[in-house]
Amino acid sequence: MKEGIVIFQKNAQLGKVKTRLAATIGDQSAFEAYGLLVEYTHKVVSQNEAQKILFFSDHLESNLTKYPKNYRFELQSGPDLGKKMSNAFQQLFEQKFDRLVIIGTDCAEITSELISEAFEKLDKHEVVIGPADDGGYYLLGMRRFIPGLFEGIPWSTDRVTGLTKDYLTQNDIPFALLPTLSDVDVAEDWNRFKDKF
Repeated sequence: MKEGIVIFQKNAQLGKVKTRLAATIGDQSAFEAYGLLVEYTHKVVSQNEAQKILFFSDHLESNLTKYPKNYRFELQSGPDLGKKMSNAFQQLFEQKFDRLVIIGTDCAEITSELISEAFEKLDKHEVVIGPADDGGYYLLGMRRFIPGLFEGIPWSTDRVTGLTKDYLTQNDIPFALLPTLSDVDVAEDWNRFKDKF
């Protein structure tokens, strides 16, 4: 069984990450918060045995040695988040992965146990979704490439998970849900989680 964890990560640039958070706590503090979230994400995924494929948003970082040795590094490609995710899934399924889950670096509540649970749910379901309480999702997993999951979705809105579930239901594709968690997008979110770092 060839399993992969896809991590979508923005290149860390001051003023370009966590912009909604920066609107209240400032660019520098938001930049530092982003760094802590990224570090936490990699600490969590390192506890899972699946292959890790890190997709950077803009360019490969110059220092990749800070990441564990079993990482692969790729670049996101596509005009919007949906197409970027779709391209990543398609590329990896063509490379004979059996199961893939994708996560970002915004969830301070994600755990290695939840990622393992996502893979387990793919034993009996085609798709698994980890809903975020803002209407998006913090994790999406599948055991075959389903391009329709990435089409016609208004990304970064509160309709993402609902429309994704609608598509799966309408097309009789069995799916499972993980617990709903919070992403860190605004100061209220950050204030709830910053002490855990």
